[in-house]
Amino acid sequence: MESRNEKPGGSSKVEMREGRLSDEFRARTKKFAALIIRFYVQLPKERDEVQVCARQMLRSGTSVAAHAREAARARSKAEFISKLGGALQEADETQLWLELLREECGIDCSLTTPIEQEANELIAIFTTIIRRTGAK
Repeated sequence: MESRNEKPGGSSKVEMREGRLSDEFRARTKKFAALIIRFYVQLPKERDEVQVCARQMLRSGTSVAAHAREAARARSKAEFISKLGGALQEADETQLWLELLREECGIDCSLTTPIEQEANELIAIFTTIIRRTGAK
């Protein structure tokens, strides 16, 4: 049984087969984690408020990929949905920290916008997979 979930804009598809995430999607979440790490390293170290938000973003942003991997190894549909729900929550939290870095800490939007867009797309994909898996 296969369902396809389009990412916003309809440019590529993410596959889920029998409660398993595709290798392509797992690689995408890992790439997101790497993007978060590279962004974190560029941020100013001398401002406490930036470092507080940045550490939180680093933790939640890298956790998205970890939850996706856990979901890929789920032993039941309920566990699969639960792990994906965790990934969804972490992606949403990452979005919050990115917004705070941009809006309250003055980090240039040209640095945050591409990461925020990817977080939004991952949120949409996780939401769709959870909804479709739960409806079966």
